[in-house]
Amino acid sequence: MSSTPSVLFVCVHNAGRSQMAAAFLTHLAAGRIQVRSAGSAPADQINPTAVAAMAEIGIDMSAELPKVLTVEAVQTSDVVITMGCGDACPYFPGVDYRDWKLDDPAGQGIDAVRLIRDEIRTRVTDLIGELVEIR
Repeated sequence: MSSTPSVLFVCVHNAGRSQMAAAFLTHLAAGRIQVRSAGSAPADQINPTAVAAMAEIGIDMSAELPKVLTVEAVQTSDVVITMGCGDACPYFPGVDYRDWKLDDPAGQGIDAVRLIRDEIRTRVTDLIGELVEIR
């Protein structure tokens, strides 16, 4: 692992779960971890309900755009966290792959998205503790 660990969050559309996870990690890690997100089949825009749920807690994702998953993004990450797209992610030896089973916020109301958001925050907080402790 490099001096600054890097994490890539991947979901199918890169519009909800992976974007929320990246926003939390960026916000909570305060520069101690390099953060990226991508999708195996990126949507045209970020899920507006996910944006609203994050705005409720003071994190602005409104300027984010879904990004396509690239081999380079995976290859240059220390940890790759997938969320429902497992097999679409290329495998490279030495990369730590993890799969977070999370509901997809697509098409769900704000109450359901809040629950997903809060679960993501818990997992990201645990991840920070693990990656920063390794240093």
